[in-house]
Order: sequence, then structure tokens, then C-alpha cells
Amino acid sequence: MAERPGVRTLLIVDDHAGFRSFARALLEAHGYVVVGEAGDGASAVEAARRLSPEVVLLDIALPDDDGFAVCERIVTGSDCASPDPSRRPAVVLTSSRDVAPFRRRLSESCAVGFLAKRDLTGAALAALVDGRPLA
Repeated sequence: MAERPGVRTLLIVDDHAGFRSFARALLEAHGYVVVGEAGDGASAVEAARRLSPEVVLLDIALPDDDGFAVCERIVTGSDCASPDPSRRPAVVLTSSRDVAPFRRRLSESCAVGFLAKRDLTGAALAALVDGRPLA
């Protein structure tokens, strides 16, 4: 993925309010502007359409839908995809589990990458969004 300098706006999607609060504080301290939060897939798609974030941090395990399906709807779905690919949000999938069980689906998804929740930092998120390898 080409570098996307100035990525600042972020939508956090997770069914656990505690993680959303933690991620918000951590990422705002790193310079991100959190424009919204959602606790399920339907709310995530609606929020992405309404808020047009540059980045979506998206939990894989949501109560109403699978994060991979939500990612697809956000990035390529007609209800919130921009006709200009450079204007589509960069989706980073996250989980409390390691990447191993998701590796195949991740490689086939439209997400820019995966971060285990325990590894979430502003620098790691920026690296994935910018297409740089994680240190």
C-alpha cells in the first residue's frame, strides 16, 4: 500500500467498551483523532459511512457479524466505499488472539493488516496503515 501521510482520523470498533476506551486514550496520545466508536458490525458500517475515517481499527469477533465481512462492507461495499481507492479507509483488524488462526482469511481480506490487541500502539498502527513492516 502506498504511504498515506497525515493519517489522523480513526474509528474504533469493538464490542468491549473497556478496550475502546483504552484504545482511544492510547491512540489519541499518539496523535490520532478518534472520530467515533462502534460496538457491533452494523453500527461500524453506518459510522464509517457517516464519519469517513481514514483508519478503522476493527475487532474480528463482533456480536452481530464477523469482522472480515464488516471490513469488506466498509472498504468495498456500495454504502460507504469511495469511488477513489485512495479515499477508502485503511482497515486494521484486531483480536485478543494471535494472528495464526486468521492468517489465510487475512491474506484474502481487504484489510491492510492485523494487530493483536496486546500489541496495539500508535506506532504499530501507523506502520500497518503506511504499508511499513512492524518492527
